[in-house]
Amino acid sequence: MNDISNMFQSADWKKEKHVPVIEAPDTAKKGEGIAVNVTVGKEIAHPNTTEHHIAWIDVYFYPEGSKFPFNLGRFEFNAHGASTEGPNTSTILTHPAVTLTFRTEKSGTIFAISNCNIHGLWTHSRELKVQ
Repeated sequence: MNDISNMFQSADWKKEKHVPVIEAPDTAKKGEGIAVNVTVGKEIAHPNTTEHHIAWIDVYFYPEGSKFPFNLGRFEFNAHGASTEGPNTSTILTHPAVTLTFRTEKSGTIFAISNCNIHGLWTHSRELKVQ
């Protein structure tokens, strides 16, 4: 596998529970805070069990004209129903949803990557215009 893009899966998030859904404005003002919400399982709930869960979400911003994207954050989800009494015995479960705010002076693309412990890496992107 010579191309890292072959490692990522993508689909319509309304039909596929693994795709990270990015909610953000279409346009923003230079230097002002831009709120971004990323959720896995927005339309179709993703299981959150010890055996099948979303382990983390990474969010990146790739400004137009830049050589590299910027990692805005990595968010790990560690409570999947496991306890000292065994798998799926805890009532403590994390939901794979995050909110972050960032500022930029340039337009670009917001990317999100989610990792399912069984079904691998999933990605989605959204354009952002900055005025």
